[in-house]
Amino acid sequence: MARLKVGQENTAPIEIHYEDLGKGRPVVLIHGWPLSGASWEKQTQALLGAGFRVITYDRRGFGQSSQPSVGYDYDTFTADLDRLMTALDLRDAALVGFSMGTGEVARYLSKHGSERVRRAVMIGVVPPFLLKTPDNPDGIEQSMFDGIQASILADRPAFLKQFLANFYSSDTLLGKRLSEELIQTSWNVAVGASAKGTHDCVKAWLTDFREDLKRIDVRTLVIHGDDDRILPIDKTGARIKEFVKGSRLAVIPGGPHGLLWTHAAEVNKELLEFLAE
Repeated sequence: MARLKVGQENTAPIEIHYEDLGKGRPVVLIHGWPLSGASWEKQTQALLGAGFRVITYDRRGFGQSSQPSVGYDYDTFTADLDRLMTALDLRDAALVGFSMGTGEVARYLSKHGSERVRRAVMIGVVPPFLLKTPDNPDGIEQSMFDGIQASILADRPAFLKQFLANFYSSDTLLGKRLSEELIQTSWNVAVGASAKGTHDCVKAWLTDFREDLKRIDVRTLVIHGDDDRILPIDKTGARIKEFVKGSRLAVIPGGPHGLLWTHAAEVNKELLEFLAE
């Protein structure tokens, strides 16, 4: 088990768990909330088979990483990512983020630049800006996020069960593209995450990435399902082209938010073709 120290809280180190597999050009996979790097299972196997070096890691508070009470914001998440990129001395890398991980991709390239990065991929996208404000009238009302945090505080396991049902669109895809066992496994990972981190990350979702996106200067692919109930495509993925010059959107028909598993073949095809260009 590989671990990297990224901070300290009182007497305990804050460590990030990561896996570094294969040889070739590096691809860094950044997972979504509330899962872990293991959620990239189907992409990891495809990338290794295509001759890439694959690095996955668990965001602080999630998976096998430390569960501190601090640092659940994108500046800290990006600092953790930068420490990992530096420690492994990754060059000519592709940054691939899913869901919450797309925020790390945007903020990393904005804050740390593209010296180590040649491509960016955002799947099931959080940016550009989720919150409804006077200058973002198509965003989502603050009350929605307040309700999510209240539900997490009231009964986190019950909330996660319902969230994952929507995450995978289980009412339409169960028995076709996913199993009860997959949903249970996801719930096990999610409920094992930091309770405080799970709650605090909701505030991070409201980060305004519009200026970050404008600073991205590498080729960028956006992959989004058109049946995403968590992050609807018209408010997220379809808007990236407004901010990232030359970015390309690949729409996965029928794809839910959890399309890394349910539509892995379609996602992997888009991903591998883009990385091979």
